[in-house]
Amino acid sequence: MISIKQINEKDIDLCYELDSKTISLWSKKQWANEFKKEGTSIFGLLFTNLVIGICVFQVVLDEAQINYFVVNRKFRKKGFGSYLMSYLIKKCEKLNLKKLLLEVAQSNVSAERFYSRFNFSTVGIRKNYYKDGSHALLKEKKLSTK
Repeated sequence: MISIKQINEKDIDLCYELDSKTISLWSKKQWANEFKKEGTSIFGLLFTNLVIGICVFQVVLDEAQINYFVVNRKFRKKGFGSYLMSYLIKKCEKLNLKKLLLEVAQSNVSAERFYSRFNFSTVGIRKNYYKDGSHALLKEKKLSTK
C-alpha cells in the first residue's frame, strides 16, 4: 500500500539515511535547518510503512520551490515518483499557487525526463551550482489555479 504523510523533525535520521543512500545532498545539520524554514513542508512517500521517497518544498508567496525530491533507487521506474509528484502538484494547486520551481543537475538526464513528463520547462541555468562544478537547470511548471 502506498501513502504519503507529512514528516517532522523527529524523522531527521530517516531523511538523512535515505539521502545518504541516494543523492547525498545534505548533511544532518542541513536537514535540521530545512525543518525550521518558514513555509517548508516535508512529505514522505511510504510503501507498506517504509519511507521510500521524500519531497521537501517551500511556499513563498504564490510559488513553491522543490528543495529536495528523491525516491529510493530500488523503487524507481515503478510509478512511485510520479505518485509523489502528482500529490505535490495537486497540493500546490489547492493552495492556489501559480508555479512550482526546482533545480536539477544538467547531467541528470533521467530526472530531466521525469520532470518534463510533468510539463516542467527549463527557464534558466545556474552555472557551477553544485559542489562538483556542474550546472543546474532551473525548471518551472505553471499551475492551474481554481
